[in-house]
Amino acid sequence: MVFKKMLSAFGVGGPSVDTVLANPNTRPGLALDGQVNLLGGEAPANIEQIVVGLVTRVEIEGHDTEYAGVMEFHRMPVSGPLQLAPKQQLSIPFQLPVPWETPITDVYGQRLHGMTMGLRTELAIARAVDKSDLDQVNVHPLPVHERILEAFQRLGFRFKHADLERGHIHGTQQTLPFYQEIEFFAAPQYAQTISEVELTFVTSPHGVDVILECDKRGGFFTSGHDVFGRYQVSHADADRVDWTQVVDGWLRETTSRYGSLRAQGFGMPHQHGRGHGHRGMGIGGVVAGAALGVAGGMIAGEMIEDAFEGDVAEDFGFDG
Repeated sequence: MVFKKMLSAFGVGGPSVDTVLANPNTRPGLALDGQVNLLGGEAPANIEQIVVGLVTRVEIEGHDTEYAGVMEFHRMPVSGPLQLAPKQQLSIPFQLPVPWETPITDVYGQRLHGMTMGLRTELAIARAVDKSDLDQVNVHPLPVHERILEAFQRLGFRFKHADLERGHIHGTQQTLPFYQEIEFFAAPQYAQTISEVELTFVTSPHGVDVILECDKRGGFFTSGHDVFGRYQVSHADADRVDWTQVVDGWLRETTSRYGSLRAQGFGMPHQHGRGHGHRGMGIGGVVAGAALGVAGGMIAGEMIEDAFEGDVAEDFGFDG
């Protein structure tokens, strides 16, 4: 009997949890529907609460180091205290709103190389080891994101990599403690001016702040440096605008000036956070460090990698 109690304390013979999503595909601003399925163990279990949360992999820069951790950035309780009888089966439905700033993981049905996203279910059991479950989530672009990404492709840019950087972009309405960088190799017609471009979306219910960081090549008398541009677009503009022309204009404006860039979007001028960062600083001078400040914080770095089988590392139709 004592041995069984010890096993139960370590989760052996205790309740199990399995979360099933109605559809693992979603978009920023939509929701994930699913149900948490519980199965009682060999003894009654007092469950304190059940929580679901979105987790993703984030790059974190220290003083002299850079490392990756897995961060839970949005969570919601789906049940308060309950008692689960031995072998009892219980299903609890939920609908988790997906934050507008949730990073994009999939474009044209392909996983962006470098991106991971999961829904973590946490079962807090009184006086026992917590149980958890992890399910892959695929976040697809909103129409305006898709049009801008298509424009980069039509202009000849090749997708390189995507990741999440901890920090805050000055002058945006960013609420999450990280931002996404989607990196491209420069298209041939820009290759004399820039080598790479990093694209960031900060999305809200009203529209998107589009931040460009161009790795500008050095000239005969100048060294290479990063230049920045920030533009505002509305969700309503998704099908009203020639995005290839707009993105080309953004790139030419951003690379034509250094430092005090005047970025504007469709007649809505606004001040750009000045970026004088040197190469390798991410979004450099535009980024102010952000306190983590999210429920759950960092969790085990290996867990999310191990849980995702067959993670697609292909890009969305680009070479490279």
